[in-house]
Amino acid sequence: MSAAAAKARPDDSESAIRPSCRRRDAQASSDGDPVVAGMHVSPPPGPPALPAQGREGPKRGMDGADKPGQIPGRRVNMTGTRSRVLVVDDERAIRKLLRMGLVTQDYEVLEAPDGKTALELLSQKPELVILDLGLPDIQGLDLLRMMRARNESVPIVVLSSRGDEAGKVEALDLGADDYVTKPFGMDELLARMRAALRHQLHVQGERPIFRVGDLSVDLVRRIVKIGDREVRLSPKEYDLLRVLVQHAGKVLTNRFLLGELWSNLTDPQYLRVYVRQLRQKIEANPERPQYILTETGIGYRLRAAD
Repeated sequence: MSAAAAKARPDDSESAIRPSCRRRDAQASSDGDPVVAGMHVSPPPGPPALPAQGREGPKRGMDGADKPGQIPGRRVNMTGTRSRVLVVDDERAIRKLLRMGLVTQDYEVLEAPDGKTALELLSQKPELVILDLGLPDIQGLDLLRMMRARNESVPIVVLSSRGDEAGKVEALDLGADDYVTKPFGMDELLARMRAALRHQLHVQGERPIFRVGDLSVDLVRRIVKIGDREVRLSPKEYDLLRVLVQHAGKVLTNRFLLGELWSNLTDPQYLRVYVRQLRQKIEANPERPQYILTETGIGYRLRAAD
């Protein structure tokens, strides 16, 4: 075989990837970032760091092989252990790029290509789940319902196709903490993950005084301040702010908020009126809110605590 022919021959490992995945891997956005299966991912700053000599590497079984689904990372949580993220997606190319992005941020990654594997890996107690709704064996919303039945507290960030607004609303009502619409960037996903994890810490040890930017809310004395200035709210405005504070960083659907504030109302126009009034009192520029953020067609989100 000539040297030119040998050079043109594809690598065996590359040939194991579906041609469609290779074509998607080769696509690039205008700034050079790869686009895979509807997902825009900024390339990580260099390859994942290998474990230093003497540092614990991947956990291995009796035969020396890595345990299924487990990828090493080093993001340390408040207990001193590595933060573990379960990625549930049937597209191997997407799982690979998510793994690369998460490992460079020092997360430990568990991978599940289907719903059955995802339910099994819940026993390893991940601190966050990234869940794609389009799975081959279990309908995504059904899987979300099963996960919530097994673990009520783990933050779940849903991956959703663009335009599937009804699916997003239903996922949030079923207990998802947030959603990310495809195509999306890795930086956006990481920011959503951090907000979900901060919300979880807030729930586990709820502080009597919530602070974000210049806004402070004393949940015990029912005092709201912007800087040193006390803000006077009507009872219903305060109730709305209290619900947002209790779920800061999480998307709350219009249906959920209406149910918390009015037991017999379903028209979101009532909610919009009070959100507008509340923004007038706590936002420096109500037309460009920094605290109460609108999730178009879904509901609202209060910025997570600093």
